[in-house]
This record gives sequence, C-alpha cells and structure tokens, in this order.
Amino acid sequence: MLNRTAILAGVAALGCLAGPAVAQEQDEIVTVVKVTGENWFTRMEEGVQAYGEENEGVETRQVGPGRADAAQQSAMIQDLVAQNVDALAIVPMDPSALEGVLRRAMGRGITVITHEADNLQNTQIDLEAFDNAEFGAHFAEQIAECMDNEGKWTSFVGSVGSLTHVQWADGGAAYMEEIKGTELVSPKNESFNDANQAYEAAREIIRSHPDIKGFQGGSAIDVIGIGRAIEEAGLEDETCVYGLGLPQDTGAYLESGAVDGIAFWDPKDAGYVMNILAEMALNDEEVTDGMDLGVPGYENVSVTEGPGEGVIVRGQAWVDVDASNYNEFPF
Repeated sequence: MLNRTAILAGVAALGCLAGPAVAQEQDEIVTVVKVTGENWFTRMEEGVQAYGEENEGVETRQVGPGRADAAQQSAMIQDLVAQNVDALAIVPMDPSALEGVLRRAMGRGITVITHEADNLQNTQIDLEAFDNAEFGAHFAEQIAECMDNEGKWTSFVGSVGSLTHVQWADGGAAYMEEIKGTELVSPKNESFNDANQAYEAAREIIRSHPDIKGFQGGSAIDVIGIGRAIEEAGLEDETCVYGLGLPQDTGAYLESGAVDGIAFWDPKDAGYVMNILAEMALNDEEVTDGMDLGVPGYENVSVTEGPGEGVIVRGQAWVDVDASNYNEFPF
C-alpha cells in the first residue's frame, strides 16, 4: 500500500499534468434564434461564429427551430438547459412563452442573455439595438411625410407575440395619432416571418382598402411580401412602404419603388454583442452605463433596470437605407 506521502506526491504530479487541459476548458455559449434559414439570422450567425473564433475562452454556436414557432423554440431551449450549457443568448419568438424555461435555466446556474425582449423578467441582460418606440415612430414619420400627412396606412408584425415588432407598430401608431389626416386600418397583420404570408396579407389589405397609402413592416421579410403585392397591383407610385429589412433582400423592391425605404441594425453585430455580454456575465463583469462594447452602434450603451432582477442594455445601432445606398451593404 502506498504511504500518505506517496499518494500526495502522485496527486500533485497528476495536477501538474492536468493543468493545461483545465486551462483549455471553454465556456459554451449557445445562441438561440427565432428561426433557422431566414437571412436575418444567417447574418447573425456570422457574428456568433466570429466571437467564438476571436476569443479562446469560449465555444459559440447558433441554433433555431425550422419555422418561426414559439413552442418549437421553447422545446429547443429546454433541451439545452438539460444539456447544462454555460450560457444561452436568445432572440425569443414570444418572450412571455419563455419565462418558465428561462427561470429554470437560471436556477441551474446557466447565464441567460436575451435580445428583443425588454419585458422579460427571467434574464440577466436584455440587449436592445435602440429604443423600440422611437424606431417605430421613425418609420411612421417617413410614411407620413411620403403620404403628405394624409391617407390610410397599416402595420405588420412577425407575430403579436413578437415584442419588439409590436413595440414598433405601437410606436408608429402613437406618432400617427398626432397627424389628424391619417387613418390606421387593419393594424398588426401577422406574417409569422414568412414573406408569402406577408404578401397574402398585403394583397388582402389592398383588396379591402384600395385607397391604402402606407405600409409599416415589422419582421425583416415583411417588406419583401408587401413589395411584391405592391408591384403586382402597380401601386409603386401611390404607396409608401417602410420597415425593417436587409439591403440585399430588399434591393429589387427599393429599385422598383415598391418599397421606399428600410432600416435595420446589423444582426451580425447583435449576435457578437450578445456573446460579449454572455462572457461578461459568466466572468461576473458588470456592464455599466456609457460603456463602449467595441462594436459599431454599441460604443456608448445605456443601462437601465429591467422588469426582473436583470438589466436592459441599449445601443444606438439603426441604419437607414433606400435605393441610393443599399448596395453599400453586403448583406
């Protein structure tokens, strides 16, 4: 039998051998998006991957359901909680549907970061690219100016459970309420992040309201479906279409005039910043008001208390694009 001194010496030797392996152990951060395959989230994955490649202490990957469905996303997150990953960075389809699973995740010591979900209680940090009511009002201001401050207009959302889309629609409606010559009809049409559903909804609105002038898009593909319906109806010169979008996806409609303008924040940057915040939280580092996170649009973030015990981090990251400058962006 080995004596105590020999045992301790052996343990010490094993500790030295194990040292490099322990030092190489990485935190696993999994980003969970609303839907896989949509260009918006394909672009976001570039940021997620870039963060992992540039930072040796973490392993990053992105997953998402095959269609934009809150139940599928929740089931995917439950599976990741069971795997006991180190951190989750989530873009919820419906924030309210995730409160329970995120509470369980945090109870198991998993770090939770969210995006587009400033009403969530069970998150440590929610990242917003900007103030959402202001973003929606910005679209409405452009629509109103294009419509000469009179006429019917409508709004689209990915779903009524998609918090930021609803906030943009409400921000636009609040702005338009101050302009007496405008009338909101059929608000918050749901596209479920599907350009064909946005197209069908836009066609129905044009049939029901042939004098419609304005459209505000919510999900990143709404303007594509709306633009297609506008072109088919030959209404490029009679309508004003503004909303969230990606430059290359929307370019043909910007060129034809079926879509008048889009705004966006770069999802690649948002994916990267979510992972910055996740690693900060894993390392017990505090994000503070005015902090520079080293990414365009997030150089001077504001930090406010969230509805739970976490905080909301807001940047100033939106970009306006029209036919004159969409080709400046490679995505």
